[in-house]
Amino acid sequence: QQGSVLAPLPVRILEVWMMNSKSGKTVRVGLVQHAGPMGTNPEVNIDQTCRMIRKAASCGAQIIATQELFRSRYFPQVEDEAYFSLAESIPGPTSVKLCHLAGELNVHIVASVFEKRTAGIYHNTAIMIGPTSNGEAAILGKYRKMHIPDEPYYCEKYYFTPGDLGWSTQKTPHATTSILICWDQWFPEAARLTALHGAQIIFYPTAIGWCRDEPMEHRQQQKQAWQIIQRAHAIANGVFVVAINRVGVEDNLEFWGSSFVADPGGTIIAEADEKNEQVLITECDLSKIDQYRQDWPFLRDRRIDAYGDLMNRYSDS
Repeated sequence: QQGSVLAPLPVRILEVWMMNSKSGKTVRVGLVQHAGPMGTNPEVNIDQTCRMIRKAASCGAQIIATQELFRSRYFPQVEDEAYFSLAESIPGPTSVKLCHLAGELNVHIVASVFEKRTAGIYHNTAIMIGPTSNGEAAILGKYRKMHIPDEPYYCEKYYFTPGDLGWSTQKTPHATTSILICWDQWFPEAARLTALHGAQIIFYPTAIGWCRDEPMEHRQQQKQAWQIIQRAHAIANGVFVVAINRVGVEDNLEFWGSSFVADPGGTIIAEADEKNEQVLITECDLSKIDQYRQDWPFLRDRRIDAYGDLMNRYSDS
């Protein structure tokens, strides 16, 4: 891999491309990593995200992904009913704006939205937006976060109803994709089910960081675990994994950035840094999926007849 910085800070574009691709079937992916807004106006962050999407498209990105809940600061640090006002319907203002942008740029966009489904039911949702045959763009697929955390400064159970759309894929002209969200990334079952539905690339919009008083030894262990578990998903399923995180300090959390792409062998082929806003561009050679699944035929050797206990919370026997 090679890398080059194509634009100065505060927004950098880091482009990484694969050498010696075995096939012409590659997809160029863009990751939009930025900080939460300093103020309370969500439009400020939407405009920042749109500028960075434009930068990614200008570098040839075909599928461009946002981080989790990019429209605002990471509000689930506290339980406050006022933050429900940030929710919107789908379609709604954010998805409509991004549909116009995707149609203009002729790109696909993975976007995270705080969804108001109806009075009293809210979801942490991500959508795939892409061009249609009439030259415009539309919502091609939707996923609602299935696993909802409840930890200090991650009070998501207060806001989000667990998703009920199941595991789905979105077929684009570039690749078959699937979307999972943040806490989902710790569950191997979720990644496996998306792969069984045909996913070649799994996108994980993410908001993860350290508590500001976290000891340094805990910080490194947590970040390494975050990368290892997702690299393991790539290996076990023979897929590309794309994790898009935010950066910066927001109240009690310091988000560690480090958005990355792992190939089906678990190798990190592109990675952003921990501190800076960045547009990360990389090419995913889809021929690697065949290569690794032939060398490591985990899907072939699965003992599906022996996995019944996976339907239990815990096997007390």
